[in-house]
Amino acid sequence: MKMTRRISWTLLLAVAMSFTQCKDAGDDVQIDDENELITSVTLKFTEEGTTNTTSFSYKDADGDGGNAPTRFDTIALKPNKTYTLAIELLDESKTPASNITEEVAEESDEHLFVYTPTPSTLLTYTYGDKDINNYVIGLTGKAVTTAVGTGKLRVQLRHQPESKNGTPSPGSDDVSLEFTLKVQ
Repeated sequence: MKMTRRISWTLLLAVAMSFTQCKDAGDDVQIDDENELITSVTLKFTEEGTTNTTSFSYKDADGDGGNAPTRFDTIALKPNKTYTLAIELLDESKTPASNITEEVAEESDEHLFVYTPTPSTLLTYTYGDKDINNYVIGLTGKAVTTAVGTGKLRVQLRHQPESKNGTPSPGSDDVSLEFTLKVQ
């Protein structure tokens, strides 16, 4: 009788353990690669050889979608000038606001800024920073204007976790804005 109880308890324990699932070490781990919530983008142009800094901003309190932006500046630059360009990103949906620029700098091997002027003759951009893998980032750089004209400057922040290769193609957009650009 004791032997039968012992076997019964052993079988019951074995059955119970077979229904208990442990995470297999070989299971895929999900990486947190969600896009950042960015409610404010500020481009700071400092004219070379001076301390003159002009800032142009985009603000959208609820992020992409929902309500329209509350601010979308036109970028106005002088012709035939060289500027140092720095970008600042904030998530102002939190109190205090979260500085996403710092997060992008910390995760620079997962992010790439792309600056695309249309027409391309209005401005050229040269990257001023690189990540640990020697790929450009775009938090800082040089913008050189040419002759007087009007067009657009598209600013994208590409989120490229585990796929950054120095090109804009992999990943998704954290930011994609098209500023009006006036060189005058």
